[in-house]
Amino acid sequence: MQSNVFTAVLMPLALAVIMLGLGLTLTLADFKRVIVYPRAILVGLGSQMLVLPVACLLIAHAFRLPPELAVGLMLLAASPGGATANLFSHLARGDVALNITLTAVNSALSLVTLPLIINLSLAHFMDEGRAVPMQFAKIVQVVLIVLGPVSLGMFIRSRSAAVAQRMDKPIRILSTLFLVAVIAASVYTERANALSFFRQVGPAALAFNLVSLGVGYFVPILLRLPRRQAVAIGMEIGIHNGMLAIAIALSPTLLANSTMAIPPAIYSLIMYFTAAAFGFYVSRRYADEQDPAVHRTPTSLPEKVSR
Repeated sequence: MQSNVFTAVLMPLALAVIMLGLGLTLTLADFKRVIVYPRAILVGLGSQMLVLPVACLLIAHAFRLPPELAVGLMLLAASPGGATANLFSHLARGDVALNITLTAVNSALSLVTLPLIINLSLAHFMDEGRAVPMQFAKIVQVVLIVLGPVSLGMFIRSRSAAVAQRMDKPIRILSTLFLVAVIAASVYTERANALSFFRQVGPAALAFNLVSLGVGYFVPILLRLPRRQAVAIGMEIGIHNGMLAIAIALSPTLLANSTMAIPPAIYSLIMYFTAAAFGFYVSRRYADEQDPAVHRTPTSLPEKVSR
């Protein structure tokens, strides 16, 4: 996509608005909660940052994606979970507090992991044999565009939760409008190849989505974490922040490549259907499992508590 007023102004603004909206939903308590869920946090972050990039790499090769589409899919693997994961986790009887904490910690760590995975992906798929060094200027740009608005949103929430709550809906709507405009412009730019791209990357995006949900759910189960935490981690890992990935792909100061935005856009459409099906499955199959924090009756309390 050529650098013009649209991409030079709208894209950084869209990314800043998205990250401001994320900041409005976070508090310092979300980060402090790591102490409460240390094992679940480690399992979730390990699955997100170690297992998924490897799985995504294998899927990109298995489906023989063209280099730019492969990098776009890898960009998804590097992106943190989206806020929508909280809603799906709640509907599927997952541990929503764990979702919020994972989103907070993963968003902070993505300041390092995003540039790292993007550069390694560019080196591997688009210029094999030559390592692309970490570019300090791009890291600074990511920090300014991402961390600045997030910090501002958290500051507003710390000062007035009511103001943050009132701002949340308009910010979400504005973010959606920005991204719809950007995606429409991207599709228009690549209109000659749009159908071909969908045929090429659609199956790979679906496979990666199913793997993300599967890894997020079954790895915690195998490690004997509570099922509610497994559901939360599954949703957190399966529902990537597609808007962030698209914004980074199209931003003229970052990747500035409309083709790389295609996989996140297609994934964002697919993930809501698969996440809904996954949530319906786990909530129905394990409907008889009760949350002890919610369903505990007085007769189930230990004697020393009732004294």
